[in-house]
Amino acid sequence: MKFAVLVFPGSNCDIDCYKAVEDTIGQKADYVWHTATDLSGYDAILVPGGFSYGDYLRCGAIARFAPVMNAVREAAEAGKYVLGICNGFQILTEAGLLPGALRRNRNLKFICRQAPLEVVNNRTPFTNQYASGEVIRIPIAHGEGNYYCDEETLERLKANNQIVFRYANGDNPNGSVYDIAGICNEQGNVVGMMPHPERAVDQLLGSEDGKRMFTSILSAWRERHGAAVNG
Repeated sequence: MKFAVLVFPGSNCDIDCYKAVEDTIGQKADYVWHTATDLSGYDAILVPGGFSYGDYLRCGAIARFAPVMNAVREAAEAGKYVLGICNGFQILTEAGLLPGALRRNRNLKFICRQAPLEVVNNRTPFTNQYASGEVIRIPIAHGEGNYYCDEETLERLKANNQIVFRYANGDNPNGSVYDIAGICNEQGNVVGMMPHPERAVDQLLGSEDGKRMFTSILSAWRERHGAAVNG
């Protein structure tokens, strides 16, 4: 399996994503610059966190026009796996690949800490190694992680089981509607989330609960392609 880790000017979690792939599941990962126009050689695309283009205008508002985003859209439509983390989530909403928008945290401050997440949908390629309703600990680090959508969109997300993660135990750090921490598209192959699973792949980092997101992707890909265990 081969991963593309996108790199925009201002990305700062690309190395973490790269390490999470190569060190936790032993698969090939490449850094792919934002000017790339072809992602056909990759099975999964990671859109990492950071401050793409300095977060000018709005977070992700400029990155969504980068040449590589046309290729991301094509990959998503082809059923390939796309995971947007933090700023990557913001970019996916700006690009229309996921519904809703990310706004300033309700306290208007940057928040960096562990957060409890409930696994709401464990039937996506990114969450099949988790139990439904399981509470995991994944770090957050954002100033604009307040997920918002209108009531109609929220009801559609609920009806289609597109809410993947919610902040648990009454601990909603940013004011997100319905405690939403991560969502997917209707097909389930595109996920965006504010917490950072790539920063939770080893107990030395305070949690290894994020590791199963990467093992889930690998498991889903192997099941789809009938690949051998070491394929």
